Amino acid sequence: MSAVSSWVSETLVRDATERRIFATLGLITVLLVVGVLTGVIGPRFLLFQIALVGMYALLSLGLNVQWGYAGLINFSVAAFWGIGAYCAALLTAPNSPLGLGLHPVFGFLAAIVVSAFIAVLIGIPTLRLREDYLAIASLGLAEVIRAIILNEDQWTAGSSGISGIPELLSWLPLTDAATTAAVVVFLIAVVYLFLRRVHRSPWGRVLRTIRSDEDLAKALGKNTYQFKMQAFVIGSVIMAIAGAFYAHLNLYIDPSDLVPLTTFYIWIAVILGGTGSNRGAVVGAAVVIAIREGTRFLNDIGFIQTLGVDLAPLRLLFVGGLIILIMRFRQDGLLPPKDELIWPAARDGSGAGGASASGAAPDGGTSSNGGDDR
Repeated sequence: MSAVSSWVSETLVRDATERRIFATLGLITVLLVVGVLTGVIGPRFLLFQIALVGMYALLSLGLNVQWGYAGLINFSVAAFWGIGAYCAALLTAPNSPLGLGLHPVFGFLAAIVVSAFIAVLIGIPTLRLREDYLAIASLGLAEVIRAIILNEDQWTAGSSGISGIPELLSWLPLTDAATTAAVVVFLIAVVYLFLRRVHRSPWGRVLRTIRSDEDLAKALGKNTYQFKMQAFVIGSVIMAIAGAFYAHLNLYIDPSDLVPLTTFYIWIAVILGGTGSNRGAVVGAAVVIAIREGTRFLNDIGFIQTLGVDLAPLRLLFVGGLIILIMRFRQDGLLPPKDELIWPAARDGSGAGGASASGAAPDGGTSSNGGDDR
């Protein structure tokens, strides 16, 4: 009974903390709406930031599949993002080196196929080895992809970049900013619901077992190489979709966009939100963008102007400080996945018998539900 009461008290404390986090997010949303209504914030600027948050959320969800679900260390987020962006740009922009001018749907399809193919190529020699080999290979892949795009100018336009990328759904009776914001919200909803379903499935439970103890998963008869390959490909495809969306959001792409800093930001978003949590990945992306973009206007504050200090270039310092605070007070992130090892009977309040049933699931996983997220 003491174990059950301890679990209940911890759950209540955790739920109260999450309610405070969501209340804070709601307050920020209200302030943004008030800012738009009063003219302090331009609607177009806000919609562009929403689209940017959505793109980062897709990247975070993709990395969460790889690192949060399966424990795969991928430092090539920018590479797969760039693959998606250039697939969309090359196939849809009339003045690209290919000059095809196809519908954006073909750009998204090409991004999915090419990213999946490259993910398989990089995964075949590395996923059977230790995790650090994948980290090294993915880090090299990011630079290789960037170098190819920069130097193969007859195919990629090189350092000149590709312009004239068409907007998405231009036939809708909305502004271009509103359309892109609506598209990214739709993409996030589809990806989130898909990941929520697979995370709760036996496939997701096996991945969590692999992440915590791969030898145990092998002893239970699971083909860990196959499961890790699937997670790596799915995460890479989601990153490529985010890249294709960015091409139609920015309407221009060049190799300077494929900087390693993008990968750094996405890792921060996943860690801040809570490793393994889909909700956390989305919230972490919003926090990173809020800091990165919000700090641009610090110098416009009257008090800061009187100090004569340029704070805008210190955004990375602020991000680092936030990481320290989160790791100090919320070691599992802002919205960590809940009840990962709790059987449904225990979560439904069936008592000590259900609570003691937490453990390895019959199908070889470590959870029967995977939490509310998740």
